[in-house]
Amino acid sequence: MLGNRAGSQELIQLGERVRQKRKDCHLSQETLAEKAGISVNTVSRIEGGQAAMSIEIFAKLVEVLDADANELLGKNPEGDRSPAHKMVSRVLNLQPKEQKVVIQTISALMDGIEGIR
Repeated sequence: MLGNRAGSQELIQLGERVRQKRKDCHLSQETLAEKAGISVNTVSRIEGGQAAMSIEIFAKLVEVLDADANELLGKNPEGDRSPAHKMVSRVLNLQPKEQKVVIQTISALMDGIEGIR
């Protein structure tokens, strides 16, 4: 019985990390499901800790979310990636027009900072 509870708790925590990463990427459950080639119901059940997933589905989620597998598994909750790398990942998940706006804004900020030096 305890083993099942531990397993269930791990599924819940994994689901919470998947949900947080999806939100960090500004993706809806529907968009994540479409990009990963799985159903919205499957995404919902994974995020709710109600379903285990195959290695294939886990690999698809890692790819779509541009996540570190160890981070999603809770092996390295802080992640080894720098804030700049995390920001780049977020920008890459935007639509091309949105990416252009962010890049132009960052460029203007960088030009301003370099002008102060």
